[in-house]
Amino acid sequence: QVQLVESGGGLVQLGGSLRLSCAASTSNFSLYVMAWYRQAPGKQRELVASITSSGRTNYADFVRGRFTISRDNAKNTVYLQMNSLKPEDTAVYYCNAYYPLVGDDYWGQGTQVTVSS
Repeated sequence: QVQLVESGGGLVQLGGSLRLSCAASTSNFSLYVMAWYRQAPGKQRELVASITSSGRTNYADFVRGRFTISRDNAKNTVYLQMNSLKPEDTAVYYCNAYYPLVGDDYWGQGTQVTVSS
């Protein structure tokens, strides 16, 4: 069982920045595909960004150019740097860890991001 603990959420004004962190409790962190999802009230959870074990990244169109996902395998941590935030970015952001070879899939508890206009 892998535990994921997110931090860094909060309230920010339009155009501001936040950095989310997700610490994983596994010594095999480098083998996991890590991702950030978000879920706004009344909407389905959606993929924001992902990063593979080799560092290849993928972004949803609505955040490309504004958000950056990165990972530090020595610290078992994945980050999401969010710049130029908009009110529509308001959501609970969830960290996800996926191990392709065995299909293990884990979620964090979520962290609230609120962008005021």
